[in-house]
Amino acid sequence: MRLSIIIPVLDEADGIERHLVALAPLRARGHEVIVVDGGSNDATVALSRPLADRVLCSLRGRALQMNTGAAAASGDVLLFLHADTALPEMADELIAQGLHDGQVWGRFDVRIAGRHPLLAIVARMMSMRSRWTGIATGDQAMFVRREAFERAGGFPKIALMEDIALSAALRRTSPPICLRHCVVTSGRRWEKHGVMATILHMWRIRLAYFFGADPDRLARTYRPHES
Repeated sequence: MRLSIIIPVLDEADGIERHLVALAPLRARGHEVIVVDGGSNDATVALSRPLADRVLCSLRGRALQMNTGAAAASGDVLLFLHADTALPEMADELIAQGLHDGQVWGRFDVRIAGRHPLLAIVARMMSMRSRWTGIATGDQAMFVRREAFERAGGFPKIALMEDIALSAALRRTSPPICLRHCVVTSGRRWEKHGVMATILHMWRIRLAYFFGADPDRLARTYRPHES
């Protein structure tokens, strides 16, 4: 199994080197790292080039960027990773073990890095909800066999909720592999806007999407809260 780790980025100069250095052991074991920039105004692209196998440019939008990376990938398993999320040690072996029995996609449990005591509860609830619903979010480092990703049509070209939409499509093929090993994602958004305010914000988005709200309109309304 060869992983293609696809990282959509936008103005991530402050942390991109640290993030990519952490992926060096995976590159040494033969996996590839693809960074897809959505039009950064800082040094993200220049800092990424020495530490990734490929650095691509795309129109801005996480779905568009991840699809661009997937189209250029050479691995047979695609792993979509946020620029502020760290994989567990030996993530490649964990994924290979999970995929051996016929399932085609999955995700990791999550831990949110930060000082607020509620963050640990939020992370547990995210992982539990994912198990109950069979839906994965981008923070959980989704991985999928290339052929299943292509059959599902990739990420839909919507401005928001692309991870939930892809999960729903993949779930028709097989339930997700729910790895209990944790990725660690930054709590910067939670701490900036307040934990309870962010919880309410995210539930409001999901409910609106569930009841048919247009993702582009949701993105224009709620994107400022996600930075």
